[in-house]
Amino acid sequence: MNFFKNYSGLPKTVYVLFIAQVINRFGDFVMPFLTLFLTRHLGMSNKSAGAAVMLTILASIPGAFAGGKIADHYGRKKTHMIFQGLAGVAIFLCTFTRSPWVIILLLAISAFFNGGVRPIMTAIMTDVLEPDQRKLGFSLTYLGINIGVALGPLVAGFLFNEYLYMIFIGDAITTVIAVTLVGFYIKETLPSHLATESDLDRVIENAPLEEVESGTIISVLARRPQVVLFLVFNTFYSATYTQLLFSLPIMMNHVFGDSGPTFFGTLMTINAITVLAFTMIIAHFTHKWRPITGVVLGGIAYFIGFGMISFSRILPLFWISTFIWTIGEILVVTNFGVYISNNTPQNFRARISAVTSLSWAIGSMLGTYCIGIYMDATSVEAVWPFVSVIVMIGVLGMMGIRWYDSRPTKEHSRIATIYCDEIEE
Repeated sequence: MNFFKNYSGLPKTVYVLFIAQVINRFGDFVMPFLTLFLTRHLGMSNKSAGAAVMLTILASIPGAFAGGKIADHYGRKKTHMIFQGLAGVAIFLCTFTRSPWVIILLLAISAFFNGGVRPIMTAIMTDVLEPDQRKLGFSLTYLGINIGVALGPLVAGFLFNEYLYMIFIGDAITTVIAVTLVGFYIKETLPSHLATESDLDRVIENAPLEEVESGTIISVLARRPQVVLFLVFNTFYSATYTQLLFSLPIMMNHVFGDSGPTFFGTLMTINAITVLAFTMIIAHFTHKWRPITGVVLGGIAYFIGFGMISFSRILPLFWISTFIWTIGEILVVTNFGVYISNNTPQNFRARISAVTSLSWAIGSMLGTYCIGIYMDATSVEAVWPFVSVIVMIGVLGMMGIRWYDSRPTKEHSRIATIYCDEIEE
């Protein structure tokens, strides 16, 4: 069975974004090792490191709303290039200082602009993909992210131990390359720039919930309570997943000592290889599923994968854990954006994507700061049972939304059923 055929026939923009994501995420050297950088090289406590990481996450929230607002009004492409470029500049400036507080400030500035990039990327993808292409399109760009991540952490792990500040230079260089690709090969995708009115009419006909609406983002969301609940329960998922970059490196350091950073890099590579090997397979077999079903099953995989870290003391158990929660990651990421896109008016795409970034950011922020406090009060081993409870709350909430969406008497579920039937045909 040739899974690659699933990705043929997508718009050119999607393939360009795929390549840009490979390059950009290969050079994402700083964030995966930020916790270790703050604790080992800057001497911060777990609590202080959690606060610093929380600051970078917090900075991404206004950035997401700024990027979303500007992109919806003035264009996706130029907003993307400006925000991504400034994020790279801030990272690059970290090479010229040894002050921990200046570095944290620059990382927060970079996080602000990176926060704006994410909703713009989602909006571009939604603009160019028809509803029945979205799961495959989102899975392809997600695949691109992880091709870069497959090698990036290994390089970053080496630089972290031998040439620490080169991680900032490498991160900035790859950002410039990715921005250049977008500048030369992607056209503006804002709906008013669509080629013809028939294109716009076809999008609306195939996805009624995407029809242009008036009002504010609050009024739009008020008419979509299932989306609001989806984002609330997603914070529980986000708080769990963020332990990948916060508690997990500390756990590896705790269990394996000086070998912890190297072994953590191998886990990131296993994560990326699993994504490379299984994303196409999972996308092929689940493309007719309702997106919310994939999100529920992904949360269950998080529960198992992160939960088993509490009793893992040998490297192979960490490998198994990483494989399981990575399957969950694939299911969540490839379905999350599709669920939101299918419920978003086209003139609010970037702004509602910014709200989804807020959901992820709040979960990540609470998942670092609160877990940092909890870890200092207990132990790193005690984190994982607590995290399991957190994600299970999110899973139960998503199951409730799935039931809510399935009620035949509701207008929103009627439209969702029509959409699913069109895909199956």
